[in-house]
Amino acid sequence: MPTLKILVGTMYGGALDVAEQVKPLFEDAGYEVAVLEQPTLVDIVEDTDLALFCTSTTGSGDFPGNIVPFVRELQEKSPGLPNLRYGLIALGDSSYGDTFCGAGRRLDELLQEQGAMRLGERLEIDAMETFMADDAALPWVESWIASQNLKVA
Repeated sequence: MPTLKILVGTMYGGALDVAEQVKPLFEDAGYEVAVLEQPTLVDIVEDTDLALFCTSTTGSGDFPGNIVPFVRELQEKSPGLPNLRYGLIALGDSSYGDTFCGAGRRLDELLQEQGAMRLGERLEIDAMETFMADDAALPWVESWIASQNLKVA
């Protein structure tokens, strides 16, 4: 059974909630799914068929504290990730202007700099427009699974 790791960056639990809500969609598509609240570089380098990053943005476009060690590791070790296929859900608040979804956008750039391949477009969820982030994430994930032919079961 292929594996999907959902790597979460969250401050108040919103991104974790989204991860938990979309997990069954991947399980129904035939994936063994792990939601990782304290992700490390090893999590995406070893035994990962597919990754989904789900991160909120704090402050002025900053990463939530729980994913900062992962981001530092990615920057410092520069592992090269040519085999990593991933998707990305970024949560933010457009009232912050230029820093809207800043953590998700920066993580996307870092992953691509390492040679990882994003499948499809990044989903950016605006707290000013969507009260419950999973209302936007669930249909996006369903479409993402279908468009990438990720169904294995």
